Amino acid sequence: MGRDNVTWVSEFILMGLSSDRGTQAGLFVLFAAAYLLTLLGNGLILLLIWLDVGVPQMLVHFLLEKKTISFARCGTQLFFSLALGGTEFLLLAAMAYDRYVAICDPLCYIAVMSPRLCVALAAVSWLVGLANSAMETALTMHLPTCGHNVLNHVACETLALIKLACVDITFNQVVIVASSVVVLLVPCCLVSLSYTHIVAVVLRIHSTHGRRKAFGTCASHLTVVSMSYGMALFTYMQPRSMASAEQEKLVVLFYAVVAPMLNPLIYSLHNKDVKAALSRVLMRRSALKQ
Repeated sequence: MGRDNVTWVSEFILMGLSSDRGTQAGLFVLFAAAYLLTLLGNGLILLLIWLDVGVPQMLVHFLLEKKTISFARCGTQLFFSLALGGTEFLLLAAMAYDRYVAICDPLCYIAVMSPRLCVALAAVSWLVGLANSAMETALTMHLPTCGHNVLNHVACETLALIKLACVDITFNQVVIVASSVVVLLVPCCLVSLSYTHIVAVVLRIHSTHGRRKAFGTCASHLTVVSMSYGMALFTYMQPRSMASAEQEKLVVLFYAVVAPMLNPLIYSLHNKDVKAALSRVLMRRSALKQ
């Protein structure tokens, strides 16, 4: 057939999943709901990042002479920062317990770490994190400042905000310490206890390959735990007289900029599929050069 006799179509007809109108209507509702949930979930993630990290705001402030933030936005940023930070510390403790069961009692892992327990641990972490944040934010934002509004910080942070208060802040300091014990010190102790048992069990493994595999299972989690708890404990659990504004700024910058940048790298490089894909890419590039 000659090229001049070929008929070129201007559109294609998709058969879809069904030709029945009733079925199509049901599928429309089902997939539209799923798509809306997808948009809502991803939109919520973006909103939390915008409210919590505050990096875009800091970037803008680098270029502005007058660096301001509204009272409402400051309180919102403080709430999400405390909520997500506290929840992260609690979830890391739950993950440490998961690693403990997986390595110290592997035969009972499925029975112990049931979906119900996993949901309960996640729910408790979120509830405690949100409740703690709501209490601390309310107490902090209700402090009178007598007109003082110059915040020596890069973001709205509890320790910087209470320094503006023109009333006695002893109660607020007690709340901060108590809060740090609940969402930071106690989870940190639980993580340390879990890894003490894990190390004891791993050291009894005679096979070098077995020990390496066991430690590899915990490596990414332990790295994140060390970074997260280390910086927070150094800042919030030391006497207030020893804390400096510059140190507090560095801690916020670490959690806002450095930690989010390192987390994908830490978790990805300990993922078997990612490492295998990286190895294949490097091998292909090496072969091409040869």
